Amino acid sequence: MALTPTDKTEDKKAQRKAAEDEVLLREIDDAVRQDQYADFAKNYGKPLLAVIVVGLLAFAGYLFWDSQNEAAAEKDSEALVAALDQVEAGNLDTAGTQLDALIADSDGGARATAQMLRAGIAQEQGNNAQAAEIFGAVAADSSAPQSLRDLATIRQVAATFDDLEPSEVISRLRPIATPGHAYFGSAAEMVAMAYLEQGKQAEAGALFAQIAKDENAPETLKSRARQIAGLLGVDAVEDVDEVLDQMVGGEEAPAAAPQN
Repeated sequence: MALTPTDKTEDKKAQRKAAEDEVLLREIDDAVRQDQYADFAKNYGKPLLAVIVVGLLAFAGYLFWDSQNEAAAEKDSEALVAALDQVEAGNLDTAGTQLDALIADSDGGARATAQMLRAGIAQEQGNNAQAAEIFGAVAADSSAPQSLRDLATIRQVAATFDDLEPSEVISRLRPIATPGHAYFGSAAEMVAMAYLEQGKQAEAGALFAQIAKDENAPETLKSRARQIAGLLGVDAVEDVDEVLDQMVGGEEAPAAAPQN
């Protein structure tokens, strides 16, 4: 049965709309991927500094918990401080060697802290596979503080995002991508990107809107989430005056929703 002129017109419109959607998703994907690692650093400080801060907090907890074993705790503390001194001095190879020794001889919070630092050094040296493996070990360590395990999960998924199925990214990060969680913004952004790869624009747009409206999310992350939500047709602007002020200041120009 031959297509009528109307059918042909509708078919062309559908094909054009599908092509436009594909271009839009590709542009969003490229934009987020270009900023993903740099933005994580902006959100939580320079990569090594962020790990150091979180690691020191976890290590302090470990020292308190392990107060009965003062001699061992003091030894681990000295080893960690020595490694941190080498990191600050830019001697990453030396720091890595010292941390490897600490990882082999310690457990619990001290071991997890040293592992996070070691993984950060591996990434800084371009060894993404090694970093991902170490992050995975921390994430699976039931003796490590939960906050450190969550951070390790995010860092591992970020390091292996291109090799993971979208469903795996979602299943691993969804518990963390919950408003109120300390790492909600970074986890939610990767979950939203996984939704986009699955073709679930509505779910992705809703999650980007949540990031944009999260008071605790860094402004750089909120700005990008707001723009992407707008591209997906989701209104993520709560305070119009605030956004206008940002536009006047040259910080942001919210993207308009795509026209059908």
